[in-house]
Amino acid sequence: MEQKIPGLHHVTAIASDPQRNLDFYAGLLGLRFVKRTVNFDDPGTYHFYFGDRRGTPGTILTFFPWPGARRGTRGTGQIEATAFAISPESVGYWLGRLKQQHVTAEKSASRFGEDVIRFLDPDGLLLELIAAKSPAPVEPWLDSSVPPEHALRGFHSVSAALEGYETTAHLLTDTFGYRLIEESGNRFRFASHDDNAPGRIVDLLCVPDSGFGRVAAGSVHHIAFRSRDEPEQLHWREQLVNLGYNVTPVIDRIYFHSIYFREPGGILFEIATEPPGFMLDETIEELGTGLRLPPWLESARSQIEKILPAITVPTERR
Repeated sequence: MEQKIPGLHHVTAIASDPQRNLDFYAGLLGLRFVKRTVNFDDPGTYHFYFGDRRGTPGTILTFFPWPGARRGTRGTGQIEATAFAISPESVGYWLGRLKQQHVTAEKSASRFGEDVIRFLDPDGLLLELIAAKSPAPVEPWLDSSVPPEHALRGFHSVSAALEGYETTAHLLTDTFGYRLIEESGNRFRFASHDDNAPGRIVDLLCVPDSGFGRVAAGSVHHIAFRSRDEPEQLHWREQLVNLGYNVTPVIDRIYFHSIYFREPGGILFEIATEPPGFMLDETIEELGTGLRLPPWLESARSQIEKILPAITVPTERR
């Protein structure tokens, strides 16, 4: 059977203040704080994971919050916007909630027949809430301050800013199995074959007059696509290497295994396995409640805990 990518696994961005990041995504946006761990390559820094109730692939937004990190600049070779799906009946709720929390938001022109709310997080990361015609079935976090009927429904899409879109489009269609489903002006929409998967849409924006972006606070570091298991991931690695991409070896991220490469437009792509998942070391009730470290860092736990800033997880319930 021909293998195809079903959609996104996660999106990873860079933040500055850890507490402010927690307050915004777990507090204001109502996502579950799925996992608190550290950047395995820089263990003096947190790595936060936000998502639905069980940390379903396709709902996970992660952050490296580096205190004092400078702001990035928008441009080509990066993800311009990260979009979550909401119910069409939730547009008014979210416009009101964002205004109440003093977050400047705008309802932009309808995009391919769906309403779009655009706003920035505290570090300047561009986010969108899109009133999806058919939101994916995900499990909202019921202890959130956001009522479940208005909860974010996983990723709707990401928008990639590129100098030219054709070579990236070929990667999506000829290799990943995506198909072009819509286009308007300089926006080209590609979707995976899995109609029920969260995060199945990638929009390519052709913006040749923009300069190359700089990834820092308020920028997406990389996006990760899903593979069902390790054998499938190795298939993708072999195929990408044969196409001439420089692909990393498989890297153990504890909750998934990863390979990384730069797509033709310069954006860092990852392919991550769905297993073993975030309940490897915590029950579903415990997710996000304690600092979790990989086995090779456990011996340094006391030093790491002294370095990491103190944080308080928002506990407001609806």
